[in-house]
Amino acid sequence: MRIEKLDQTTKKNLLEDLLKRSPNSYGAYEEQVKVILDDVKEKGDEALFAYTKKFDGFCLDKDSVLVKEEEIEEAYAQIDKDLLAVIRKALKNIESYHAKQMQYSWFDSKPDGTILGQKVTALDKVGVYVPGGKAAYPSSVLMNIVPAKTAGVREIIMVTPPGKDGKVTPTTLVAAKEAGADKIYKIGGAQAIAALAYGTESIPKVDKIVGPGNIYVALAKKAVYGHVSIDSIAGPSEILVLADETADPRYVAADLLSQAEHDEMASAILVTVSMELAEKVSEQTELFIQQLSRGEIIRKSLDNYGHILVADTMDEAIDAANEIASEHLEIMTASPFEVMTKIRNAGAIFIGENSSEPLGDYFAGPNHVLPTNGTAKFFSPLSVDDFIKKSSIISYSREALEKIHLDIERFAEAEHLTAHANSIKVRFETGRGEQCNE
Repeated sequence: MRIEKLDQTTKKNLLEDLLKRSPNSYGAYEEQVKVILDDVKEKGDEALFAYTKKFDGFCLDKDSVLVKEEEIEEAYAQIDKDLLAVIRKALKNIESYHAKQMQYSWFDSKPDGTILGQKVTALDKVGVYVPGGKAAYPSSVLMNIVPAKTAGVREIIMVTPPGKDGKVTPTTLVAAKEAGADKIYKIGGAQAIAALAYGTESIPKVDKIVGPGNIYVALAKKAVYGHVSIDSIAGPSEILVLADETADPRYVAADLLSQAEHDEMASAILVTVSMELAEKVSEQTELFIQQLSRGEIIRKSLDNYGHILVADTMDEAIDAANEIASEHLEIMTASPFEVMTKIRNAGAIFIGENSSEPLGDYFAGPNHVLPTNGTAKFFSPLSVDDFIKKSSIISYSREALEKIHLDIERFAEAEHLTAHANSIKVRFETGRGEQCNE
C-alpha cells in the first residue's frame, strides 16, 4: 500500500479521489435506468418479466414470480445446519439492539386544556432489495428486515433476482423467513425497484425501499425517490483504521483487507502517527494478499483506493478521519475510548483491537447498512427510525386559545395571510359565545 505524509494536499486529493466512487458520478447509466423505470411503470408485469428474462435469463410469469412455501421448505432442507444456528444467534443480537431504538407516541397536557404531542406510526408496506447472483448475503437480509419488523411495519416485501434456474439462493430464503419477510418475489435490478415504486399486476406498491444493489439499483432508487421513500444511495464499501504505535500491524492489515475484498471500488485507509506501523502494515498486506482467495480484487482495490497516511499528531489524524467520514472506522490506539469521544463523523465506530469490522457486519447487533462516500457527516445507519413516521398532535381548549389568539392573528397579518388570521378571529367574534350558551 502507498504511504503518504498527511497534509492538506494529500487530504484534499484523497477526498476528491473517494468522491469519484459515488453513484452520483455515474450519469452515463441514468438514461438506461430511466428507460427501464418508465417501461415497467407503463407496462407493468409485461415489462418486468421481459427484463427478468433479458438480464437474469429466466422466464417468469404471475404464477412463478412469488416464492412459494415449498421453495422455502426446500431451502431449509439444503442449508447447512451449523450456518442456520449462527443465523439465529445473529438474529437475536440484531433484534435486541434494534428493540432499544424503539420510539413511542407521547402527549403533554397542561391545566388550561393545551395538549401537544407526537404520534409514532410504523410504515404500512416496505420493500427490501437483496442482491442475487453467485454471491449470497444473508446478513444483509437480516439487517434490512429486522428493524422494519421491530418498528411494526405491517407488510415486508423482499425482492431478489433468481438464478438461471429460477431459484433463489437457499441461505437468502432462510434468512428472509427467519427475519420475518411476508412475501418474497424473484425479481431484481432496476426493474424490481420500478415494480416496488409504481406497483404492477403482481407486485404491490410500497411506501419505502431499502437495501443495497449495483449501480443500476442505486440509480433506480435515486430516480423513484419522491414516489416512495428510500434508505440511501449506497456507494462502494470503505474502512478507515485510526492507529498509533501500539497497534498490531497484522490486525490492521487484516482489517483493511476485509473491506478491500468487496470489489475494486472499495476503499481501505490507514491513518496513523507511526511511520514504523505504516511500513509494517504495508508489508503485511502484501503477505496476506498472497494467501487470500480474492487477492486479485484486493490488489486492484488497494491500487485504486488504498492509502496509508502518516500524521504528525493524533489530533491531525482524528481531524482527517472526521473529514473523510468513513463508513467503518476502527480505533486501535492506546486510549481508544478517549479517541472515540473526538470522532464526529463515522457510520460505525469499532473500539479496540478486538472489535474488527466483520463483528459488525455479521453478529454484534448494530446495523451494517451504513452511510458511505462521506455522507456519515449527515446520515445515520439504517435503524428502526427508518421505518416509522411521526405526526404532530395539537389540541387547544377555548380557554387556552383565548390567551394567545391575538398573537396568532398579528403573526398571520404580518405575513399578509388574512385568511389565516380570520380562521382564528372568527372563534372570538362578538356574540358567538352568547349564542353557544342559549
